[in-house]
Amino acid sequence: MFKLTSKFVSAVTIGFIWVASTYSLSALADAQSHPNLTITQSDVANIAKQIKKVPSAHAELNRLITKVDQLIAQPMDVPVPKDAGGGYTHSQHKRNYQLLYEAGLLFQITKDQRYADFARTMLLAYADMYPTLGKHPEEKDQSPGILFWQSLNEAMWLVYTIQAYDMFVSAFNEADRAKIESQLLRPIAHYLSAGQPETFNKIHNHGTWAAAAVGMTGYVLHDPKLVKQALYGLDLSGKGGFLQQINQLFSPDGYYAEGPYYQRFALMPFVLFAKAIEANDPDLNIFEFRDQVLLKAIRTTVNLSYNTLFFGINDAIKDKATNTVELVHAIAIAYDITKDPTLLSVAQRQNYPLLTGYGFTVLRAIDDGLAKPFDFASMQLGDGVDGDFGALTIFRSGKQAGHQALVMKNTSQGQGHGHFDKLSWLYFDAGNEIVSDYGAARFLNVEAKNGGHYLAENNKWAKQTIAHNTLVVDEESHFAADADVAELHAPSVLFFDANDNVKVTTSAIDTAYPGVQLVRTMAMLNVAGLEHPLVVDVFKVVGESKHQYDLPLHFQGHIMAHNMALKPNTKSLGVLGTNNGYQYLWDRGRAPLESSIAQLTWLKDNRFYTYSTLTNKGEEMIFAQLGANDPNFNLRSESLLIHRVENAKEHLFVSALETHGEYNSHIEFTRNSDSSIADIAASTSNRASVVTITLLDGSTVTLAVAYDGDANTVHQINHKEQTIEWQGHYAVFSSASPQLK
Repeated sequence: MFKLTSKFVSAVTIGFIWVASTYSLSALADAQSHPNLTITQSDVANIAKQIKKVPSAHAELNRLITKVDQLIAQPMDVPVPKDAGGGYTHSQHKRNYQLLYEAGLLFQITKDQRYADFARTMLLAYADMYPTLGKHPEEKDQSPGILFWQSLNEAMWLVYTIQAYDMFVSAFNEADRAKIESQLLRPIAHYLSAGQPETFNKIHNHGTWAAAAVGMTGYVLHDPKLVKQALYGLDLSGKGGFLQQINQLFSPDGYYAEGPYYQRFALMPFVLFAKAIEANDPDLNIFEFRDQVLLKAIRTTVNLSYNTLFFGINDAIKDKATNTVELVHAIAIAYDITKDPTLLSVAQRQNYPLLTGYGFTVLRAIDDGLAKPFDFASMQLGDGVDGDFGALTIFRSGKQAGHQALVMKNTSQGQGHGHFDKLSWLYFDAGNEIVSDYGAARFLNVEAKNGGHYLAENNKWAKQTIAHNTLVVDEESHFAADADVAELHAPSVLFFDANDNVKVTTSAIDTAYPGVQLVRTMAMLNVAGLEHPLVVDVFKVVGESKHQYDLPLHFQGHIMAHNMALKPNTKSLGVLGTNNGYQYLWDRGRAPLESSIAQLTWLKDNRFYTYSTLTNKGEEMIFAQLGANDPNFNLRSESLLIHRVENAKEHLFVSALETHGEYNSHIEFTRNSDSSIADIAASTSNRASVVTITLLDGSTVTLAVAYDGDANTVHQINHKEQTIEWQGHYAVFSSASPQLK
């Protein structure tokens, strides 16, 4: 291979832009220098020598041989591209690149010539076909492909196929190599780079996949120009390319701008190209770049999950879990570098063995019993290049399966895949999503549903603010649903703290609506007398003029009881609104509210949940259900509650979510199905708010939060004919606390 040496120059706020000063091409590498991309010659030698001593790896080898042998025995199918995502030709080309990759691993480990003969025939078939193709017949408006309907899939094809070619090239003669490279690999690399400069230079997951595909192709074909363009952008300025993508797409905590779903998707090109860079240009120390941000991102991706499923914020397909192939490779590469035994427990649960060098290291360590539990801790993950452009906050009640988790989405927009829901939240318990986010309106690779692409309802419903658990003003979405404007603004995180008994954070934003400030505090409190942590939500809205304020709660489960004077719509249903997502909501009934607390209890699996909300006379609670104006049945039928306050400048929304009881259908047993909350009282000022929750046994818990000052600032507020004083951002008092004055 060849070696790239670099000098670094400082940049302003984005870390470093790496500028290559010299390229040195070693003596012409011959075919014997392969493989040396994501699996190396030393990896192959080690696997061949040790595999019989690692039972799980040996079992995977036998399984893979059986699988691949069956597939290569079938007639080869390299179809002319025709179908959009999920269609036959799309899926067949995907199956082909996966089969090439797996056959390459088997060829390296077993040296069985049958695999090389198969790969040679298939690659030559692609080389014959590719020059005859134009744009895909189902090409997308943006970034169309040739083999696939979009160039993103083309890049994914090349990422897999170039790894396979690296494993096979030593078995091909010079004429075959020349044809495959000149008629297939180089043209695709050219199309993904110079052929689509806007996509290639884009700071976005599409750009990352393209850069990885082109750069890895450059290493295998001994082409320094392709590598340099992949690293620094087409013009080699460093303003685009792989290194700048690492700079701008990850925060210092390893949080990816587009959110958890796309973080796991983008991890594969990041870690595979980084692995190739490490093998070919170790002096770049790619895994040390930006304080090991790629390794941080891998751990962060695991933390962005509950019960293995990724948090469904932004454009998320909600059934994606930590066993996704992208994270399988990432976890294995991270363990190979760090030897962190907690990563092995993630790999165990993934149950997706890899026969690469890094995959073999993981299998051997697991067989040796080195795995330790992964530490799912409460944390705040800063967003943005410098980590100060909003944050995702995760509160967890424990580290074991079935713990409670509270997620606050106080992040930036998330680029084109972002949703308009600042200061939103989700809640998980007993393995389930309880307070939910819709995620994306999409059926991935289901051709009958818009060819597997995002549905029209993704923009019209899923991205709109009413589809989330945050405040809607005058039935309009945050930033008027303008992604370009939203991308410029993020919430300010006023404070964050998490200990064993109290977890609390406050964030604010005054740009979601003109002339309206939103400030939200959420806490997870261990309260004596309650069997699970209590979630407390204090949402303060201050407007310069009067508005209608709607605070929705999207919940998963079956309603058991409520204490409201509901007037249900049982004979006919009206639609709640005309646009901004309201047009998809059936008005199932309304309840006028009094100065008291409104309570709704629902059951999910074997546990009860009660949402208690402080209310005032003249307010209204709306029971709504998703599904109106949906003739193609594209949307799931889900329920929500909307607390509506009309004609108000300021308002303090206060609520508590209580997790309680048990329902066992097998032995017909029900325990503690009723709420323990008797009352909620609140007081607020410009600088602070105080909430007291009274339980049925007469005990109380009080949360006091300040909106300014620092850890040393002393605050006072009159509340329930008392003066409450505390120092710092917040305080929590029990009914017996001497701090209450």
